[in-house]
Amino acid sequence: MHENLVQVLEGLKKVRVAVATKGKKGLEDEISEVFGRTNTITIVDIIDDEIRNIQVLQNPALSYRYGAGPILAKTLVDLNVEVAVAGEFGPSISTLLEDHKIAKVTMKKGTSVSEAIKFVQAKFVKELRC
Repeated sequence: MHENLVQVLEGLKKVRVAVATKGKKGLEDEISEVFGRTNTITIVDIIDDEIRNIQVLQNPALSYRYGAGPILAKTLVDLNVEVAVAGEFGPSISTLLEDHKIAKVTMKKGTSVSEAIKFVQAKFVKELRC
């Protein structure tokens, strides 16, 4: 998984991360256990290894009875997201993200968005500077 992420991010100075979140607390929020049915998505831009922009968006597919994963995947593609973070990714959404070269990072339940972003920075973004 890490090799794929480095390939996806290679050459980028800006990395856009989408974190499946429970609410609207930004960096202080907790990661959602699920991706497609998450309440909100916290978008974090990392530029030159610094957090520069944070926005919290409602999941546009939350109220859909079926097909939430593909709709959310398209939203991330439209937002130019390179990395998606959640507690769990289902098989359908995993395939869609891989097809669109969006790397997946799975984190433990209860992890804060700030901890997840630090993980992405430490494990992936800094590797690109070497």
